[in-house]
Amino acid sequence: MRALTWTGLSPPPLPAMVARMTTTSKMVALRRMNLRKDRVCVSATAVSSGGGVVEAVELAEIGEKSKKWKWKGEYSINYFVKSSPEEVTPASQTVLLVHGFGASIPHWRRNINALSKHHTVYAIDLLGFGASEKPPGFSYTMESWAELILNFLEEVVQKPTVLIGNSVGSLACVIAASEESQRDLVRGLVLLNCAGGMNNKAVFDDWRIKLLMPLLLLIDFLLKQRGIASALFNRVKDRHDSENLKNILTNVYGNKDNVDDTLVEIIAGPANSEGALDAFVSILTGPPGPNPITLIPEITKPVLVLWGDQDGLTPLDGPVGKYFTSLPGQLPNFNLYVLEGVGHCPQDDRPDLVHERLLPWLAQLSST
Repeated sequence: MRALTWTGLSPPPLPAMVARMTTTSKMVALRRMNLRKDRVCVSATAVSSGGGVVEAVELAEIGEKSKKWKWKGEYSINYFVKSSPEEVTPASQTVLLVHGFGASIPHWRRNINALSKHHTVYAIDLLGFGASEKPPGFSYTMESWAELILNFLEEVVQKPTVLIGNSVGSLACVIAASEESQRDLVRGLVLLNCAGGMNNKAVFDDWRIKLLMPLLLLIDFLLKQRGIASALFNRVKDRHDSENLKNILTNVYGNKDNVDDTLVEIIAGPANSEGALDAFVSILTGPPGPNPITLIPEITKPVLVLWGDQDGLTPLDGPVGKYFTSLPGQLPNFNLYVLEGVGHCPQDDRPDLVHERLLPWLAQLSST
């Protein structure tokens, strides 16, 4: 495992395999890659993570103990909270877990127990995902999710909080942290394979995206045709074609053992709820959002970055990885650890490696 220090983000490139596909295959594969981008895994018992057994929260507990909060007095937001059973110490932190595209609170089931032994843990379903509302006609943006996070901290958590996000969830946390300087709601940031935008249109400095931009724009047009979007969406989430979704997820993970039938069922479930298709289309065809490279310099709070080196969606040799690894030692509040053999979703792929870096960092945060 390599330790680095970094100070910025760059948007995610497409996997190199896209360049070798035919035009027809690209159209299908690009959407599948966006679908799999953050659709990550969950199961219901203690599981082996490749380096040991990790105690997972039961899915039934997450479902039964989740709560609802009205965002802006209008939108129903699903969240889960688990407090430390031990006496709170000065080193205890309050943390908020923010999932990525297509995922939800159970995405963090392998992390909640480890974190809640000494910290208070909140997890949230972003608007449009999981058990949160998926309002018809809503235009999803990175800025709206960042606003949701800050409002949640202010109205529900009501304590300085460490934001922990994966992929687009990480980017939403970055945006939130860059906007809350006067409210002091964010205690620190933990970014797991942070995305460069809400979708691939953010990556203008990657030759692969430049080459495929006309195709991406065509796909945007096709996705706005209801019949085409519905057919593609149903194909990917179809529970009766679990191998299709399982193959997509396998390409995202370094630890293939964590891709199983339970994972497929959990991911397919929320996709069948009302409004899921509209959210899918709005996110993939909407604006990519603020460039994180311009936001990172505004953040003075401590930042921990954990990055799976087998990530084909935001690879270390792409713009994001190159930018991070070119900046070691320039800002003392940033630290990056590369996790070997890990894919796009480290917290579920190899939670043991994540906890190895995350837990000590949280314990030391009170001294910074």
